[in-house]
Amino acid sequence: MLKLYTDQTFLIESHRKTVFPLLFDLYFLEDEELLEYYILTSDISASDIVVFPIDYSLFVKFTKAFNNLRKLANKFNKPIWIYTAGDYGFTTYIKNCYTFRLGGFDNKLNSYTFIMPSFVNDPYLNVLSVGFSILKKENRPSIGFVGHAKPGFLKYLNELLNYLKYKLRRTFNLILADSQAFYPSSIKRAYLLHKLQISKSLNTNFILRNSYRAGVQNNAERKISTLEFYNNIFNNAYTFCSRGVGNFSVRFYETLATGRIPILLNTDCRLPLNDLIDWSKHIVILDESKEDSLTNQILDFHDSKTIKEFEILQKSNRELWETHLNRPSFFIQIHHEFLKKLTTHG
Repeated sequence: MLKLYTDQTFLIESHRKTVFPLLFDLYFLEDEELLEYYILTSDISASDIVVFPIDYSLFVKFTKAFNNLRKLANKFNKPIWIYTAGDYGFTTYIKNCYTFRLGGFDNKLNSYTFIMPSFVNDPYLNVLSVGFSILKKENRPSIGFVGHAKPGFLKYLNELLNYLKYKLRRTFNLILADSQAFYPSSIKRAYLLHKLQISKSLNTNFILRNSYRAGVQNNAERKISTLEFYNNIFNNAYTFCSRGVGNFSVRFYETLATGRIPILLNTDCRLPLNDLIDWSKHIVILDESKEDSLTNQILDFHDSKTIKEFEILQKSNRELWETHLNRPSFFIQIHHEFLKKLTTHG
């Protein structure tokens, strides 16, 4: 069991949406499963880890509390866990610090960075009316996609404007975020989906939106769009996944949760638990720098699987999400990995 010390005065309703996800489950939800692996302690000397209670970019504004917790960690020689939220994330250089974030660029991230999955709800519990089942292998790969993918000059200008706003806010220290190059994700996505759509070797089932979540205005519309989204994933063995504003894809985790196979465009993203999981065995990773076309890369993966292996893969992906990528299971895996680190360095 790992003992966590934090400033519990920040574990209040007004900070509920920005709390370190693990602390949220331990303190607000009192998750019984996680409480078998972690416990909050008020004695820093007895703790294993000091945890910054809320998103780093917000916590740092509480100068006194921030400095106090950092000094305590240094005084008692405790490692610090930091949560940096949002699309971009932020790299900290605090000594003995481990950062938890949703995305980033693998070649810029150090070994003290833990990529978190996007924590999605189980689609079989609250969206889909059927339980998990396996799709049979077809000669042509069946690829689904429902989402925001809009080409055109006006869309390009809109995404460029949003990027320039981010650059200005970052330059004037209005946000704490890592630097990244301009990436018009919706336009790029539309371009790649079109390339796949015109291939006669693939069976594509794409529903392209002009705006995020089809611009839904109320809960009823949101429910309909969510069902359409998950039905598309459920009815296709593969789903195309590419990054958005941040260098990660929520759809990637939604596909795994459904027990289907993500086709992930490699944009130098780091995936969660990459030391534990051999991701090449679970997903298709597309590399635009290869001479082989994206279609051929998909076909190579598809053709490499026997009928039985194809069925096992879907079941394996569903199990992977259940045992490693939903919120409790992810932090249980982190517990095991960090305990090894403490034992090794202790």
